[in-house]
Amino acid sequence: MTIPEIHSLFKTCTEACTDTRKISEGSMFFALKGERFNGNDFALQALANGASYAVVDEKLGSDDERLIHVVSVLHCLQDLAKYHREQLNIPFIGITGSNGKTTSKELIRDVLKNNYAVHATFGNLNNHIGVPLTLLEVNENHELAIIEMGANHIGEIALLSSISSPDIGLITNIGKAHIGEFGGFENIIKGKTELYDHLSLIDGLAFVNGESEILMEKSLGLRRHIYGQHQESEVVTQIADSELFLHFKWNDRLVKTNLIGDYNLSNINAAICLANHFNIPDSEIIDAIESYDPDNNRSQLLQKGTKKIIMDAYNANPTSMNAAIENLGAMKAKKKFAILGHMLELGEDSSLEHSELIEVTRSKNIPAVFIGSKFTDVETLEDVMVFESLASARGYIQSIDLENSLILVKGSRGIELEKVLDFL
Repeated sequence: MTIPEIHSLFKTCTEACTDTRKISEGSMFFALKGERFNGNDFALQALANGASYAVVDEKLGSDDERLIHVVSVLHCLQDLAKYHREQLNIPFIGITGSNGKTTSKELIRDVLKNNYAVHATFGNLNNHIGVPLTLLEVNENHELAIIEMGANHIGEIALLSSISSPDIGLITNIGKAHIGEFGGFENIIKGKTELYDHLSLIDGLAFVNGESEILMEKSLGLRRHIYGQHQESEVVTQIADSELFLHFKWNDRLVKTNLIGDYNLSNINAAICLANHFNIPDSEIIDAIESYDPDNNRSQLLQKGTKKIIMDAYNANPTSMNAAIENLGAMKAKKKFAILGHMLELGEDSSLEHSELIEVTRSKNIPAVFIGSKFTDVETLEDVMVFESLASARGYIQSIDLENSLILVKGSRGIELEKVLDFL
C-alpha cells in the first residue's frame, strides 16, 4: 500500500496512536518497536480496543483487513507525516536549540493563538517519533503550526526538517547540551544549524538571536529577522528587574512576567519578533507574555511554607546550569541554597563540567548539595556535599535550616529531583 493510500485511510481516523493503553475509538495504531517492546505484539489488541487500522511490519498470522502491512512502521509513520504536511498550505515554524526550545515554543504559541488557530508540539514530543505524531495532529482547521525539534546526534535536525518542512526557523541558542552524544561542540553547531541548511534550500525565513555570534554567522545569506542586543535587531528589550520574576521594558512599556531568570529574555525576544512578523498588536503580545505561566518543572516558582523554590528539574546541561547558578547568585534573598543533580550525555567532558559547576557554585557563595553518580566521579574538596542519589541526600537536606530560603532545584530529568518536594 502506498503512502497516499495509507493517508486516505488515515484521513478517516480520529488520530495516530502508538500506545494500546491510550487507544481512542477510530484511531490508526502504529506498531513501533523499542528496546523493550514490539508494537506488533499489540496490534490485534489495538484493533480490539477500538482502532480502525493497525500499521505493522511483521506477519501476525491474521487475515484481518484492518492490518496495514509495511516494510518499516517507523519509516511509514515518518513518510506519512511528511506527506500529510505537504497537503497543508499553512506556515510551519520549526524550533530547535540547546536550551529554551519548549519555553520559546510556548511563548510563541501564546502570543499567536488569539489571532490564529495554532497547533504546537505538546510537551517535548520533539524526536523522530514525536515530530511525526505532532504533524499528524495538524488539520485543515489550523492556520499555523509550531514544531519543536530536538537532537543529540548530527543528522537528526536534518531528518526532522525534511519531514516537517518548516518555512520559518528559530534556533534559540547553541550550548553544550548532549555534547557527549554529538561528539564535541563543533558537532553541536553543525547539528543544530541543519535547520538553517533546510531554510537555505527553500528560501525560508530565519529568526536569529543577535546575541549569538555563531548563529549570526551561520545564518548569513538567509532571509532573517534579528532580535536581542545587536545593532541590526528588530526587537530590543531591557531588563528592568529580575530579583524574583523577570520584568523588562519594551517600547516604553514595563512588562511583568512569571518567568525566572535573565536568560529567559532571549526566549521572550524571539516570541515578540515572531509576533511582529505575524502582525500581532503590541498590547496583545504583552498580555500573552504576562499571562504565561511555566509548568512541568521548568523554572517554576513554588512556595512551601516560608521556602521559595525554583523548580527547574526537567533538564540540565552545562550552559543552562551555569545560567541558573548565575541567576540565583544575582537574586536578593537572605538565605539561598541549591540542590543540583548531575548532567547526562557529556561524554569525556563529564568530570570537567561537573567539577566546574561545583566551582561556579562555590564562587557565588551558594551553599549546595550535589546529587548523582557524575558528581561522585569528580575529585571534590572536603567541604563539598556530594551524594549518589536523592534518597541518600535526604537526611542531610532535612538537617539544614532552610526556612525563609530561596532554593534552586535543578538537574537532569532522570534523577527526578522534583521528588525533593516530598520532604522539603
